[in-house]
Amino acid sequence: MSDTVTLTSAIDGFSFTALHAQPEGARKGGVVVIQEIFGLDQYVQADVARWAARGFEVLAPSIFDRAEPGFTAEHDPKGFQTGVSYVQKIGIDAMLSDIQACIDDLAARGPVFAVGYCLGGSLVWLSAARLKGLAAGAAYYGSMIAANAELALNAPVIVHLGRKDGHIPADEVKAKVEAAHPDVPVYVYENSGHGFNNDGRPDSDLADAEQARARTVELFEAHGAR
Repeated sequence: MSDTVTLTSAIDGFSFTALHAQPEGARKGGVVVIQEIFGLDQYVQADVARWAARGFEVLAPSIFDRAEPGFTAEHDPKGFQTGVSYVQKIGIDAMLSDIQACIDDLAARGPVFAVGYCLGGSLVWLSAARLKGLAAGAAYYGSMIAANAELALNAPVIVHLGRKDGHIPADEVKAKVEAAHPDVPVYVYENSGHGFNNDGRPDSDLADAEQARARTVELFEAHGAR
């Protein structure tokens, strides 16, 4: 079961909401789940529940609250364009500040990890480079990873990409990340396209999604998840 909490961003004092879920069983750590461009939709909600079931306390910030509180959209061209316009309106710095607020909130209770998808995948990569207190992160199919591959990282990261992704060229991203960070694992899933963590979507292969989740758990456990 999830509830909604309100946190405050240090960059501008803005109060934003976040989905919150307590861990099932013994607490292993905290996870910040960072949304796709479509807001805190049913797939983000399912992911929050998945991480809670694995023993993590979860926060999923509603990073478009400055533009439209509680925004969600269909996975269609209109929803995509609206999400893009909100990214441009809000800016990366403000979204990262919201993520930092989530990290800070969870950090009092143990190690904090991040996982993000599409836009969120890019933000995980940028969080690992620019934010404080992150133990490790898993970045899924982020469009900004290649352009920011040379950033110095303050936390270990793994990258998940779909071979059939028509938006993110897997080989190009993999090459740029590995050139800048030979120690960063970049996994390419041959049967999957963009958004493959969203179970039931056309480009989602369940075996690939489960393997990516298992690798992410292994990363978190290697860096402090109990």
